[in-house]
Formats: sequence, structure tokens, C-alpha cells
Amino acid sequence: MTVCAPHGTQSAPQGTSRGASPVDMRRTAFTVTVDGSYAAWLALGHGTDGWFPERWTLDGPEPYAVSLPGGQPEEPDSEVLPLSDGRVLIRRRVAERYALSLLYPAGSGTGELPLGAIECPYLSLLPPAPDGSSAYALVHGEEQTTLWLVYGGVSGPELLATVPGRCEGGAWLDRSGRLLALDRELEGLTKAVVVDLGRGGETSPLLQITEKSNDRLLLAEPDSGLLVVRSDAPGDDRLGWGVLGSARPVRFPECLLLPDASLTPFAAQPGQGLSPEDCSVAFRVDRAAGSWVGVWRPAKKRLRQFQGPAGWLAGAGLWTADGELRLPFVAPGVPCGLARLRPSEDGAVVVPAEDRRDDAREGAAAPDEDEPDVPAPRPVPLQQAPCARTS
Repeated sequence: MTVCAPHGTQSAPQGTSRGASPVDMRRTAFTVTVDGSYAAWLALGHGTDGWFPERWTLDGPEPYAVSLPGGQPEEPDSEVLPLSDGRVLIRRRVAERYALSLLYPAGSGTGELPLGAIECPYLSLLPPAPDGSSAYALVHGEEQTTLWLVYGGVSGPELLATVPGRCEGGAWLDRSGRLLALDRELEGLTKAVVVDLGRGGETSPLLQITEKSNDRLLLAEPDSGLLVVRSDAPGDDRLGWGVLGSARPVRFPECLLLPDASLTPFAAQPGQGLSPEDCSVAFRVDRAAGSWVGVWRPAKKRLRQFQGPAGWLAGAGLWTADGELRLPFVAPGVPCGLARLRPSEDGAVVVPAEDRRDDAREGAAAPDEDEPDVPAPRPVPLQQAPCARTS
């Protein structure tokens, strides 16, 4: 992804919202397109109690935000998804239906293009598709989940596949947007499966570490095939990693087991096709005192921790192919900021002067680099899944 970061505070262009306070913003998801050109979320109106869609443009000299309010404030459970052409898809609940529309700047107001509606108990948008020009959603039922193409088809929402069980999550395994991984709960167990959109939605196993383990996929990096998983196969619920198509089993590093914190991966470095073990992964580290940033590479076997910029939208960010981590934030005088961090080879994090805070940024002591990984009992290599990565 290519995203240009700010070089300091800028004035907001016409139509730009000052947004909400950092505390308010953490209530909604901040989603970035796969190419890093745009982002979108629901922000809280400046001086009001109403929520409205806000689009961030990230591929210019400096990022800026444009509000896309409708005729009335949005419900806080609405979802937004940015597209690579700058439009924003919004999912709203209207009685027993979920209505879908495209929003875009139109003069001094907001243009809206209705896309149709789906009557169902609950519908959730999937992460941005690799092509940036289509959008997918899951309709959740008690015994089955249906996958829908909600934008990018011929006309209106299109039903693509029906998957037995209750599915959650969602991660794209390839750059073509053909292989979609989902976490499926079926017969009391949760296992990651893959839905092949090139074969009519055919579903097959992705993770099967042990027969009775719950194996979830948290993050997938298509270029390297790196997968970050959560499984109770080692006996406790642990974070592990593997490589799609590799003959090696899933490994569970000790450095990703923190007794006083929970870890959630939110970004992985692209472009590491030949060296998945050198692929950097960023984690949200949640403690009682707040959220920090964690940076880890499988080859280093250690987790570096540091505080993000003031007003960081905790759990949001992206890597560039050359190893720069970019974190969105909102602070007084900076309604739309993007901090640029570059972890060095020795594990230190270099923070530009304009993004520094008064408090210390050095992370807690990390385990020794030579500390061995802990394998799961009777692990099944990822290559045995029927969706091995292909060129």
C-alpha cells in the first residue's frame, strides 16, 4: 500500500469535518482500502451527538477528511466501507431490512446512490476486496451463513454462496479476490474455512490443527502467505502463525503470550513474497491502562511494544512494502493525521519529531530472540488444506 503521511497540522479543506474526540472515535471501525488510497468510518459530529460517515483521502501530499452526512444522523451500528474510487458504501438497518447505498461528495453536500436492500436478521460487511471496486457481506442465520456481492455485480445484491454453520471474520487470501477465509462455528467447534469464489462458492477446510481444537484466522497477508491464527490446540488459547502452502506446522511463539494483555493483529507488511518470516506484523496490545502498538516478525521471535501517537485510532493502521508503519490519529488541531513509524533492524522504533509524545515510547522487555517456539500437539501442516497458495 502507498499512503502519504502528514508533515504537520493542516487546515481542513472545505467540507472537512473536525471529527470526534479520540475517545469517541474508538467506538467505530476505521477501515482502509487494500491499496491504501482511502479510509472511512463513522465519526461523531463536532459539537453534536450525531454520527456521520467520514472519508479520509490518504494518497495525496497530506491526508484530509471529508464528511458525508445525510439528511439525518446515522445510527451508531451502521457500517461503512471505502472503495478505491473514493466513494463510500454504507449499510443501514431499516426495520427488518439492511439497506445499502454509495455515498460521495457532491458540491457542498453528499450524493447518495441506493444499491438495494436485503431482508435478514443480521448483515455485516466484509473487509475491503482486493480489487477495491466491489464489496461483499455476510448474512448470518442460526444454521447457515450466506455470502453476498453487495456492490460490483450486474444489478443489485447477488447471492454467491451458502455456507453451513455460523461464519464470522473474513480475510482475503489472494490478490485476485477469489479465496475468502471465514471462521465457521459448526457442531460446537470453530474452524477457519475458505470459500472459493472462482468455483461457485465451494467451501473447504483451511485450518485443522487438531480434530477438537478451535482454530481461527485473525490475519492473512496474500503476498507472503503469512497467516496469524488463534487456537486452543496447545491447551490454552494462543496466537500462532503459519504460511499458506508450507509443509511446516503452525507455531505458537512464547513472545505472543502476554499474561497481562490481549493481542489483536491489524496490519501485515506486503511485498514479502519470498520471505514470509521477515514479514512485519502490527498488533493492538490492550492492557488495563490503555492500548499500545506491538511489532513482531516471525524471524525475530520477539514483540516490541510502544505507545502510538496521541489520539491513535487504536487497532487501525497499515504497512508499506518498504517497512513503514502508518497509524491514523486525531488530536487537538489535527483532525486527520497519519503517524509514520519505522521499526529498525534492532527492534527500536523511530518516530518522527512531530509525532512524539512526552511519555516514553520504548516497549517492555522482550523475550530473548533464541527462545524456542512451542508447537501445537499433533499439528496439521497448512499445505494439507485444499487451497494452497498459487502464483
